[in-house]
Amino acid sequence: MGWITEDLIRRNAEHNDCVIFSLEELSLHQQEIERLEHIDKWCRDLKILYLQNNLIGKIENVSKLKKLEYLNLALNNIEKIENLEGCEELAKLDLTVNFIGELSSIKTLKHNIHLKELFLMGNPCASFDHYREFVVATLPQLKWLDGKEIEPSERIKALQDYSVIEPQIREQEKDHCLKRAKLKEEAQRKHQEEDKNEDKRSNPGSDGRRYADIDATLSSLESKDHLQAPDTQEYNTKKLDKSEDDLEFWNKPCLFTPESRLETLRHMEKQRKNQEKLSEKKKKVKPPRTLITENGKALNVNEPKIDFSLNDNEKQIILDLAVYRYMDTSLIDVDVQPTYVRVMIKGKPFQLVLPAEVKPDSSSAKRSQTTGHLVICMPKVGEVITGGQRAFKSMKTTSDRSREQTNARSKHMEKLEVDPSKHSFPDVTNIVQEKKRTPRRRSEPKIIPSEEDPAFEDNPEVPPLI
Repeated sequence: MGWITEDLIRRNAEHNDCVIFSLEELSLHQQEIERLEHIDKWCRDLKILYLQNNLIGKIENVSKLKKLEYLNLALNNIEKIENLEGCEELAKLDLTVNFIGELSSIKTLKHNIHLKELFLMGNPCASFDHYREFVVATLPQLKWLDGKEIEPSERIKALQDYSVIEPQIREQEKDHCLKRAKLKEEAQRKHQEEDKNEDKRSNPGSDGRRYADIDATLSSLESKDHLQAPDTQEYNTKKLDKSEDDLEFWNKPCLFTPESRLETLRHMEKQRKNQEKLSEKKKKVKPPRTLITENGKALNVNEPKIDFSLNDNEKQIILDLAVYRYMDTSLIDVDVQPTYVRVMIKGKPFQLVLPAEVKPDSSSAKRSQTTGHLVICMPKVGEVITGGQRAFKSMKTTSDRSREQTNARSKHMEKLEVDPSKHSFPDVTNIVQEKKRTPRRRSEPKIIPSEEDPAFEDNPEVPPLI
């Protein structure tokens, strides 16, 4: 049996960001709902409500939906139209393929002045004589009935014949009610018989035969053949009995009534439960996988069955795991130990024994954003743990020596010397002479000698100063 819960409504309100108080459209079809409830309290602003193909037997708890414009209750177990007076804006009502036999119950829809479309096809009342004329005359606000438009002439004729049609409809309603009462009694009796048969099957020793045959059972228990009887035969016989019962149920002819629909639903639920029980029995609990033996030896395990590569160089060991690209990183747990590494991927262990001892504290795990691969870098232990200071000093001295050598080379400049007596080419070392830098002096004004100066010599070859 399906119930209308807040979680069910939220799951069907994804188009409204799962907010239910402002929901305007809701679809709850094929949910095996047997009772209509809670919607008028949680979804007051509903305009469209789909409830087709359920097991609803009564229209209730919708009178507070003042904004409701379209209500679909097709393929349910409704036998009477009621409790819709409060739906003031209701314009379309679909009651196709229900069990409405009280056609006079449509008079309650007179208060729904905005009702324009009504669907009643597939109901017992739709087979009544003068069914359409009675509905057209009773509901003057209707424009469409069972998908067919109501003509003005049809309405006038229905109003004229209403006084004759109404008593005929009443008589047909009474006949239908008597038939329904008989069908209900038969369904109740049948249901009680089935309950008794189930009780007998569940309690096979209730008739006292188990205690009467104690001696026979003891003698049979003494035989070895009885002790070695396999359970597979019992399982197969039970399976055959259930399959025969199932075929018998589906091949059995029955009338289309609300009780038959409920019986079918219960039979399907029973089948589902039986299948779940059988699947639970078939499932064998796997023993936990041994990752480390009793002697403390780690084993290589790849339960998630993923590809990996191991790169072993002088300084570190690099493990590349081809983790699924779109898997969430929170589902991965990495544990690095000195001799092995363990990665839990969605609860499945991947364990690999390392070829050398590593430092877990200095290890790192990173994940690629493009491929999703998990890369674990594990530096090797080597000589760092036993003689770490010695290695550090040796590294320091070599670096100091290299610096001293470079400084000495920069200080001592070697020049190329050439003997000019032995070679005919000029002295290369004196080609470019280094100019001696002299300190700059302030420019003093030049004294131009005049002609009256006794030391002045007039040279005619020198051009005059301009």
